[in-house]
Amino acid sequence: MDIISIVFIAFGLAMDAFAVSISSGVVINFLKLNDAFKIAFFFGMFQAIMPIIGWLAGLSFRKFISGYDHWIAFGLLIIIGCRMIYESNKKGVQNKLIDPLNIYVLLVLSLATSIDALAVGVSLTFLSTSIILPAIIIGITTFLLSGVGVCMGNKLGKHLEKKFEVMGGIILVIIAFRILIVHLS
Repeated sequence: MDIISIVFIAFGLAMDAFAVSISSGVVINFLKLNDAFKIAFFFGMFQAIMPIIGWLAGLSFRKFISGYDHWIAFGLLIIIGCRMIYESNKKGVQNKLIDPLNIYVLLVLSLATSIDALAVGVSLTFLSTSIILPAIIIGITTFLLSGVGVCMGNKLGKHLEKKFEVMGGIILVIIAFRILIVHLS
């Protein structure tokens, strides 16, 4: 997989964490740089680790489905992208009741926003792509966007959050079709 596709996947995956970071910034009354760093670190770390876990899991059954692996990668990315778009239109949990700086809340949010990265890791196994560079790019991208998201949310409010989640879903759907077109041609 080329570097441009990896970067686009990283941005697509980071949109969930970015949207949650914006919400977190909205909830935090007196934002400190350390708070933004903490949230960004957790989101970036989970987004980097989950594709590795998915990739390792995918290795165990890759040989059984190598003839139609591109269809699986396509399907997983379509499902993830469409789910992101769908969920962006649902009414969210009342964020005012949740403290995003609480370690347990932060762990749950980090895990929830990185499940998609697990599925992408499985997809990368089917494409015979090494996982190290994608995991690093996904983690760094998520870290940076999450830090920016917390600050933006604290300054601009919640009205931008859903737009970024939709954009992330659209990016993943486009990449899914690109994978399918490349493997069928």
